[in-house]
Amino acid sequence: MIQVYGHARTRSLRVCWALEEIGAEYRFIDVDLPSGAARREPFISLNPGGKVPVLLDGDLVLTESPVIVTYLGDQYAPGKLVPAVGTLLRARYEQWSYFAVTELEQPLWTMAKHRFALPEARRVPAMIDCAVWEFGRTLKALEKGLQGPYILGDAFSAADILLGHTLLWAQAFKLEMSSPTLLDYLQRLSLRPALARAMAREAAA
Repeated sequence: MIQVYGHARTRSLRVCWALEEIGAEYRFIDVDLPSGAARREPFISLNPGGKVPVLLDGDLVLTESPVIVTYLGDQYAPGKLVPAVGTLLRARYEQWSYFAVTELEQPLWTMAKHRFALPEARRVPAMIDCAVWEFGRTLKALEKGLQGPYILGDAFSAADILLGHTLLWAQAFKLEMSSPTLLDYLQRLSLRPALARAMAREAAA
């Protein structure tokens, strides 16, 4: 059975959401991040970076949420969550998946690091204001790219999982999102039953 190592309110939700969308059986294993469990054995042997999520599928060990959700789509639900390799739609899928983690998410992670994640002596409060400004610019790029109900048009994909989770993170940070297009998009994603099931699975652990 597939195993997911993660913790509630982290990027592991992306993996659980993808698994719930494709209806795969899996076991969620909570890694107690506040206690430092991710930096100790046995978890540190799975991911020397000490971060979640980690996916175990037989002998395969995968880290990095975009890679994991893409693997799950290709392996367990071809054509459902991830477009076929070599197609133009696949190229667009990869474009927006990379955008989610290299552009949209990064200002949020900067805020998190300088609010609480870094040791206090390493935090630079001025970085937070800069990150808020940067996130606003990135939202405008996402709005222009959203030409349908989902980022690839009419079909929901794992790229929407990555984007949607990141927007939920921004919402938790109480960042302003005034665009009706993006608010409708986020509401559409938030109402997906698979997301609710994934959140419940993590909370129960």
